[in-house]
Amino acid sequence: MTTIRIASYNTRDFLEDPYAAARVVRAIDPDVLCLQEVPRRLFSTRRVANFARHCGMSWSGRHRGSGGTTIFTSQRVDVVESIHHRLRVARLQRTRGFAVARVAAPGCEPVAVASVHLSLDAHERAAHAQVILQTINVGGEVILAGDLNEGDSGDAWKAFAGVMRLVSPTTPTYPATRPRKVLDVIFASAGLQAEPHVDLPIAEADLIAGSDHRPTWVDIRLQET
Repeated sequence: MTTIRIASYNTRDFLEDPYAAARVVRAIDPDVLCLQEVPRRLFSTRRVANFARHCGMSWSGRHRGSGGTTIFTSQRVDVVESIHHRLRVARLQRTRGFAVARVAAPGCEPVAVASVHLSLDAHERAAHAQVILQTINVGGEVILAGDLNEGDSGDAWKAFAGVMRLVSPTTPTYPATRPRKVLDVIFASAGLQAEPHVDLPIAEADLIAGSDHRPTWVDIRLQET
């Protein structure tokens, strides 16, 4: 049986302590890391590449137009394809997008993994959720991870839950200092099974210093070829 660990982490544009955030990532040791709010503008490629190096992970680069979303991978999986998509937003609003990587573990069918960061506006979140689903549901198993900016009563959450299952724990992730809201989640399509959640020894000081969000993660069983 082969499992891969999927993690999701909103890093708040590295405005907090990126070294603490990197220590959090290393403690989780994910095979696929879905990131939100990584730097997008001046010198952003260099800054994200440096963060990947501190995390001990690989990055495909070229995240322009992704609205600050991207995906890192470990050496334990192969990246078959990596694409960053732009989403349409109202004028003068924060850019939005999502990243998709098709990854494969040895001896297993590839799976598509999407990193998403939805809008602060409920109507825009719902519209973007439909675009994301149309893009990623094109055959094969899918994992979607990210910061939805809403709970399970929101229309975007319901749209994802209508075609996938929530597989991450319902532990609050925001704000990092005293988490009260479950904003950061992971969904998986029906053919993928999640292992029981495992708590990890992550330094509380790093969780607070690294970002205003806490990460979430899950171990997924893959279908062998």
